[in-house]
Amino acid sequence: MQLSDILSADGVVPSLKVSSKKQALHELAAIASKQTGLDVRQIFDTLLQRERLGSTGLGQGIAIPHGKLPGLSKLHTVFARVAQPIEFDSVDDQPVDLIFVLLAPESAGADHLKALARISRLLRDPEIVAKLRGSDSSAALYSILTEPTASASHAA
Repeated sequence: MQLSDILSADGVVPSLKVSSKKQALHELAAIASKQTGLDVRQIFDTLLQRERLGSTGLGQGIAIPHGKLPGLSKLHTVFARVAQPIEFDSVDDQPVDLIFVLLAPESAGADHLKALARISRLLRDPEIVAKLRGSDSSAALYSILTEPTASASHAA
């Protein structure tokens, strides 16, 4: 699976202007709602429920909020660079500036886990993270996230 299979160019936000984790999740749920046709509230509630189990803030300024939703036919993602890093209850207590939302069909099973692992591996690459933090256009961010070298070197 390539990230371009689950991330569209209109799912990339170069400068998300939010001041809290909850606000970020709501804004990203609204973007995901436009892509999936699902209700914003349903997506937002799913992401919040997952956060209650434990923060999806992985550390080093990165978070991967995720959840499974009825009504989805395939995996969907939304990526955002946060304009001003926000508190996210991350494992290292550092604020978050890169958020990758992953939404999966309820029946996704292994595909959901593979996609999470793929995104996590990609965002553990310091070179790619530096490029993401240094780019301020959605086209550049999309290109970095979907470039074949990034996908190939982080293949499952």
